Amino acid sequence: MRFEGLIVAEFFSNIKDTLSKVTNAISGNSDREPPKPAKGNKLNSPESEAEFSTRTRDERSEYVVSEDAAPLEESEYLESEYLESEYLEPEYARYPIVNRNWQGLKRLIAWLEIEPQVTSLQTKGKELLRPGLSVLGTKSPQKSDSRELRENSASPNTQLQINTELQENSAPQENTKKRIPRRPRFWISLGVASIGGGALIYGLWILYTLDKGLPDVNDLSAFNRDGTLTIKAADNTILLQSGPATRDKLKLKEIPELLVKAFIAIEDRRFYQHRGVDYQGIVRSIVSNLIERDLVQGGSTITQQLARVVFLNQERSIRRKVREALLAQKIERELSKDQVLERYLNLVYLGSDAYGVADAAWVFFSKTVDKLTLAEMATLAGLPPAPSEYSPLVNPDIAKKRRNLVLQQMQEAKVITEAEAKQAMAEPIAVKPSAPKRFKVVAPYFASYIRKELPHYVSQDALEAGGLTVETTVDLKWQKIAEQVVKDAIEVDGRRQGFEQAALVSMDTKTGEVKALVGGGNFKESEFNRATQALRQPGSTFKGLVYAAAMAAGFSPYDGYEDEPIIIDGYQPNNYGKKFSGWRSMSDALTRSVNVVAVKVLMDVGFEPTIKLAHDMGIKSKLSPIYSLALGSSEVNLLELTNAYGTLAAQGNFIEAHGIKRVINQRGDVIYQANFKPKRVLDKDSAAITTWMLEGVVQDGTGGPAALNDRAVAGKTGTSENVRDLWFIGYIPQVVTGVWLGNDDNYPTWGTSGTAAYNWRDFMSQAVKGMPVEKFPKLPELEGRKGSIKAKPVEPKRIIRGMIVNEDGAIVPYNPNPQPRYYPPQEPAYQEPAYQEPAYEEPAYQEPGY
Repeated sequence: MRFEGLIVAEFFSNIKDTLSKVTNAISGNSDREPPKPAKGNKLNSPESEAEFSTRTRDERSEYVVSEDAAPLEESEYLESEYLESEYLEPEYARYPIVNRNWQGLKRLIAWLEIEPQVTSLQTKGKELLRPGLSVLGTKSPQKSDSRELRENSASPNTQLQINTELQENSAPQENTKKRIPRRPRFWISLGVASIGGGALIYGLWILYTLDKGLPDVNDLSAFNRDGTLTIKAADNTILLQSGPATRDKLKLKEIPELLVKAFIAIEDRRFYQHRGVDYQGIVRSIVSNLIERDLVQGGSTITQQLARVVFLNQERSIRRKVREALLAQKIERELSKDQVLERYLNLVYLGSDAYGVADAAWVFFSKTVDKLTLAEMATLAGLPPAPSEYSPLVNPDIAKKRRNLVLQQMQEAKVITEAEAKQAMAEPIAVKPSAPKRFKVVAPYFASYIRKELPHYVSQDALEAGGLTVETTVDLKWQKIAEQVVKDAIEVDGRRQGFEQAALVSMDTKTGEVKALVGGGNFKESEFNRATQALRQPGSTFKGLVYAAAMAAGFSPYDGYEDEPIIIDGYQPNNYGKKFSGWRSMSDALTRSVNVVAVKVLMDVGFEPTIKLAHDMGIKSKLSPIYSLALGSSEVNLLELTNAYGTLAAQGNFIEAHGIKRVINQRGDVIYQANFKPKRVLDKDSAAITTWMLEGVVQDGTGGPAALNDRAVAGKTGTSENVRDLWFIGYIPQVVTGVWLGNDDNYPTWGTSGTAAYNWRDFMSQAVKGMPVEKFPKLPELEGRKGSIKAKPVEPKRIIRGMIVNEDGAIVPYNPNPQPRYYPPQEPAYQEPAYQEPAYEEPAYQEPGY
């Protein structure tokens, strides 16, 4: 608290010291003579002690100098002999003394007595007011008494008005009243200035925090809207899009210049003059809209609209508008005008599920942008403010009015001539709608496989946020070949051999990348993916893994086994036609697909080593440790079985089959990058021996229809029980491909596994055309070779040789030449015929007519 520019406590402290000296001089406590009384005052006749005590007790209060009291002038200083005497030092002469006998001194003494209260008020004032503010005057409540000092005043300016508030209270310590300012205008101005300054500082702070929180705008080209998913092929062709995504993104140079200028004319005429926010444009749009009583111009610039599309939402708030303006300015600082235009024209929503000018041209006119007329360009340019209302598909009359307004704006901007504008305005609204391209799915079975695999590689939060771009491994050339092969297999072979579905998977053996995947004949009719979701018995194709385990355990392909009737713990393996051929080598038994030998090999290697190796090679499905495992009784899907054979092609190195290369979020950050490393699961020699044995299957055995003319092929056919499934899995050193044929309801076919081998060749002969020929590894030295895994032979409880289980379930001796018996008519038992490729008949030459 301050009083007339002075700190009150400090002021009274100084007065107290001075009065102490004056009092000592007056009371004779000095060796000097007392001063002579001044003329005209009553200093020589003081009041009695009792009167003074009574007066001071009544006047003891909070004295406040009136705000109207003027400062004392030099003439008001006493010119008495006392002041001029030698008893007072020169410094005392500067203090004002009221010329009123002893009353002034008594009042000052009263002030000193209330000094503690003043000091307390000063402390409270400091808590309420900022340091440096001066309290120039206070006014006591109305009930306070005012006494004027009238006696012996030289002029009205010499009166010292002191307002006293008498507090009738018997308590020793009196309560002070709150003082009310007497200059309200000053305080109001001060308050307004404080509030205004605070608001300005707060506003600047808000702007600073908003600016600091702005996102990075450097890579808008990678932006995808929330909730979108884009799946691309290896060549960046879009396979699938879901959500509000742009299908065709164009470079600015690919967009007609007239179309670009149409958007600028109606949306942001001063686009090349402003730096993100066009203040003139805001005023102009307000005036234009008021004059037209319609929304004819928007206040947001193209850059602001881009900022809203990419980083903000449609929330109507001051905060959003401020962020939009700040983002627009930041975009303009970091991107060129052409970059801003390119991104805007590719991302702007134009209605009817069309995002960007290329998609809109197709949706509304079934054209590419370079084929649009001037009228059609103006129609598209008029859509951004209200895509649904101005849509030519929804409101053609309103769309025409809007189109003509765009043409008018283009004419005013001197983009087109008056004649061109009139000609375009005369054209009717002619639309030729098409479904958005983003609804079209390329390679649907492969795309569905990717969508199901995606959660394994990215987090759930990233999936829910959306805006993801998935780059895949599929080769569209191979994919199209595979789709055609599957279609032909169903339509041609399926009709003759009783199957309605087919599936095909092809992989790169060195990388594990899936290059083609078809899960059925028609995705629209059935989305069930038979390449990845269907679990089927692989039949004899599983024998390749059983023999690989035997080679890894140190067996030789020339080890012999007897093909004989045998019952092992109640299980009887049967060959095709229930024929047995005696002793055979393992290699020959695999070539001829002898079932009995395969079961005996599994028994010698053991369930555990065989199952473990199969899993290590890529089989993920459960494999049961039973004797029929050697004949493919445990169900697997086509992709994992193909992956396992790919391990053989990669000389014992397992690389997991995968279709995703990397995943990019909407900010352009790579959140997943494929990094599959080969893992040695089978030694090279064992892999080479197994491959050599599987080559024999194609060269001399059941896999003959899969043979290629220009290179060696290794693989294995397979037929499940009752010919329900037809398989062929084969490979060359660079590529492994699997084919399955069958029925979804598991109904038996009357085909052969050779048909699957034939369709395998149909695909591979086209897919690998022009690919360098690589040879399989040579057969390693067999003498003294040691295995890389330890066999754990199965010890059956009971083996019955030379016996079979007849149709009645009874165990009887095997008779190689049974007597013919009469059987009631029934469906003939299936006998797998040897596959014979249809002979090619060259048509007779006919001379063309002229």
